[in-house]
Amino acid sequence: MPLVSVVMPVHNSAATLRPAVRSVLAQTHTDLELLITDDASSDDSMDLLRDFARQDERVLVKAAPEQCGAGRARNLAMERARGSYVAFLDSDDLWLPAKLERQLDFAKAGDAPLTYTSYFKMDADYAGEAVDFVPNGRVVQARSRVDYSAMLRRDYIGALTAMYDRAVLGTRLMPEMPKRQDYGLWLSILRDGIDARGLTEPLAVYRANRAGSLSSNKLGLIPYNWALYREHEHLSVPRSTRALAGAVWQSLCNSRI
Repeated sequence: MPLVSVVMPVHNSAATLRPAVRSVLAQTHTDLELLITDDASSDDSMDLLRDFARQDERVLVKAAPEQCGAGRARNLAMERARGSYVAFLDSDDLWLPAKLERQLDFAKAGDAPLTYTSYFKMDADYAGEAVDFVPNGRVVQARSRVDYSAMLRRDYIGALTAMYDRAVLGTRLMPEMPKRQDYGLWLSILRDGIDARGLTEPLAVYRANRAGSLSSNKLGLIPYNWALYREHEHLSVPRSTRALAGAVWQSLCNSRI
């Protein structure tokens, strides 16, 4: 079984951290390491993480030297990765129990170094565990395949479902922007001529409209998308404008689910 390095940034996540971590540790694919960077939390997050680390040696926690934001926190975790694959989960979302097992089988069968899946949306106040989640019909459906050109028009990859093959791609870090770092990583991989493959089965659960979420203010993401297109992808103004229109449309569509 390949070792999977699971990357989780944490900042003041005590209210949702337990079920998120437990959803990783309860995976049917057990050969994993959960690499957590605590980004200067001021609540009980670090105490909870130390408890998890004492109970399960797969939980590997480090504190960031200073508050650095989600992108840098993820990169600090990825720099410690030992796995053949790298996967991502935020500290308030959930994986369903067979997520890694099903996605690994899918990635190997399709010879796909970057994969993602469909996912459910749940309300921000959901207090249950991943094993208790009842499918609710609120599904963000994964597109079967996406290339760089399509990805510029719309971010098709939910970060909580993404996994890349480190043995093929090497360790790929995120641009350290305040927001949209995950989108920047997918674009950098696809820019190299890789096509991402999507598994249509929903295997994760996204906590929608959560207070303080980096993506909760959809309109607030517009300048970060623009900076990504212009400064990181070096697109022309017309091409950046078309890409931004697609990003706004995606946000509107997903917000209705």
